[in-house]
Amino acid sequence: MSRSIVFALLLVLTGLFAPSLSRAHELQPGYAALEQIDQSNWKVFWRTPDVSGKPMAIDLLLPSICQPQSGPATVPKSGAWETGWIATCGGSLLGQKLIISGLEATKTDVLVRFAPLDQSAVSLRLTAYQPSLILPREPGQWEVFSTYAGLGFEHILEGWDHLLFLFALLILIKGFWRLVGAVTAFTVAHSLTLVASTMNWITLPAAPVEAVIALSIVFLASEIVLTKPGTKRLSQSAPWLVTFAFGLLHGLGFAGALREIGLPQSDIPLALFAFNVGVEAGQLAFVLAAGFLFWLLSLPFGRQSVLGYRAITVALAYAIGGWSSYWLIERIVSFS
Repeated sequence: MSRSIVFALLLVLTGLFAPSLSRAHELQPGYAALEQIDQSNWKVFWRTPDVSGKPMAIDLLLPSICQPQSGPATVPKSGAWETGWIATCGGSLLGQKLIISGLEATKTDVLVRFAPLDQSAVSLRLTAYQPSLILPREPGQWEVFSTYAGLGFEHILEGWDHLLFLFALLILIKGFWRLVGAVTAFTVAHSLTLVASTMNWITLPAAPVEAVIALSIVFLASEIVLTKPGTKRLSQSAPWLVTFAFGLLHGLGFAGALREIGLPQSDIPLALFAFNVGVEAGQLAFVLAAGFLFWLLSLPFGRQSVLGYRAITVALAYAIGGWSSYWLIERIVSFS
């Protein structure tokens, strides 16, 4: 029985994390910016994600009153594909339809920064389920909040390294309130560095930060394996201290993703707040789902079967340590 349960747990964890081993911390939506120059002309910028060395098969189509509706071919730049052009439009774009062709066949999003003359810029979001939108006549702050909250929620659920860190905490820390304290410290810490890094108050190279994030997961995995009955490791005796320290680094990772997306200059505080709300909502959803799953799959052992329960945790720790070690090596190699 114990072997079958361990095998089932490993299959579940593999299903969760294996598809994204080499892309553990990426959030690459498409991005478009429409900035009005004068009554007829708009400066257009278009960036599409890279897919295996080629631009994703999506394209920005301006409203039909604009010429040209789409720009020149994209060129590779900074891990994505970019282009730009000046479009001449025979009327106001307010209330006109913007389309991202091909978006419905993907799993990505596209952010649009719309900046008409004499109005505050607004950030909008298109998805595979909504590949077109009507450019708003009266842009408001709700669009900014909903856009960046949704991005924060998606980012944490696509950030496999962050999720693996949280999963390791669930295994390592015993006691509901101790776990709550540890996760709260993690939240406070990454919120601080998310704001500080996004506002350019602190600046660190992305590659070493990503490597240390992977190292933080390796550390938790080793703590699980080295734990002995009747003794407490540092991460168990002072879990809030460990999660706060590593949370500072994870916050820098969140900030790197947010910088790739871009912030609306007129609503930076709101966008930061909304992104963080989305991150915390996604984090809470994962903790609840993973905690329930771990509890459910552990039921056959019961608390009386200490050896069986220990077998599960050690097997999971080796799986977590193996994946995070792969990420660590991959990220160190990328330094060059």
